[in-house]
Amino acid sequence: MPRSVPLGRTLAALLLSCVLVAGATACGDSDDTSGGNAASASAVASPSVSVSASAEKQRLAKTRFVANAGLAAGATYQWIVKPYRAGTFKKGAEGRRLALVKAGLAGGFAYNRLQAAAKNAKGDPLLSKAVAPLTAGIESLKGLGTKLRKGEAGEGDVGAFESVIDSIKNAGKDAGAEVKDKVPSTSQLTG
Repeated sequence: MPRSVPLGRTLAALLLSCVLVAGATACGDSDDTSGGNAASASAVASPSVSVSASAEKQRLAKTRFVANAGLAAGATYQWIVKPYRAGTFKKGAEGRRLALVKAGLAGGFAYNRLQAAAKNAKGDPLLSKAVAPLTAGIESLKGLGTKLRKGEAGEGDVGAFESVIDSIKNAGKDAGAEVKDKVPSTSQLTG
């Protein structure tokens, strides 16, 4: 005769598996977004392209920066800022638990993508100078995903995400790499 598993244990197991998947995703190669390294390697490996290899590398750096920063911005707005402003994170709010889990995943995802964007920015001199002062702000977001997931984040924490995202967007715009929000799918958040 099958026994029923309490809802709390089921949620705990689901949350743990999401954290493990997100952790494994964060440990992956954050410099690669959907196979972009293959194009870079072929441009550098071809001797006939050697004259424009650095220009191609800079173009790819900007493209990757825009993609990674856009994903971070989209995830932050969609699953952290918007639900927070709607009051979904408050105790007793309908859908709070799911919103907190998604916010925690989005926080870890955004941190990972911002680190990748900062790494990508190093490939372009102008972008590198614009983004370099923001690395400390990116690092300050490191533990906020966990804080969001546990429901311990406040207005200052959500504001920190917004502030860093806005700074990255402005730095990209000033360097000729305009960042637009791109909301990742839920499957992208979990790996």
